[in-house]
Amino acid sequence: MQLTTRARFGLAALFAVLAGVAGVLAAPDLPAELVTQWDAGGEPNGTLAKGPALVLVPALTLGLVGLFAVLPRLDPLGENIESFRAQYDWFAVVFAAYLSAVHLAVIAFNLGYEFDFTLVVLAGMAALFYYIGIVLDHAERNWFIGIRTPWTLSSDEVWDRTHDLGATLFKLTAIVSAAALLFGDIAIFVIVGATITTAIITTVYSYYCYRQLDEDSDVAAPS
Repeated sequence: MQLTTRARFGLAALFAVLAGVAGVLAAPDLPAELVTQWDAGGEPNGTLAKGPALVLVPALTLGLVGLFAVLPRLDPLGENIESFRAQYDWFAVVFAAYLSAVHLAVIAFNLGYEFDFTLVVLAGMAALFYYIGIVLDHAERNWFIGIRTPWTLSSDEVWDRTHDLGATLFKLTAIVSAAALLFGDIAIFVIVGATITTAIITTVYSYYCYRQLDEDSDVAAPS
């Protein structure tokens, strides 16, 4: 049975609530200061007081889920979001699950479990990138979700062409990110490099498509 929008957002909110509950249950066994930052090599390099550390991510996740819920109503092109509503809703669920998993990993690390925290974060990012590719495959022109450049927002055709390319590139970025996990300390630099490259290519391509369509329309115009 297909879930409704309300059920999907309820699931996303549930991830945040469960992450918060996990923090409450673990609180008595946690130190007063929690490690909350790591460097590229996976070494802890920053802490936060226990209270704020346990509240921050669940609260942020709930806030973002609420924002995702209202954005289609605020968008002047909100009817276009309805055309890929299932993928949009599931992105909110996947994103909430990712943030909640990171929060649980922080708790586990501070309880004394030994693992490479950076690896957990980057693996989650790879999965998130792949789902972004799925969303881009279905996204119609709107003001909040997708590759929003002046040129994609000005033309449905430029939007569609750019998102066809962007969907492929984000999925490839996810695969590259997953493969980069095998290379230890340099993984984060590979992932950041692949992400920036994807962003640059899609932006430049959207401009190229727009100029190409503009030139074609000038040629086709009657003299």
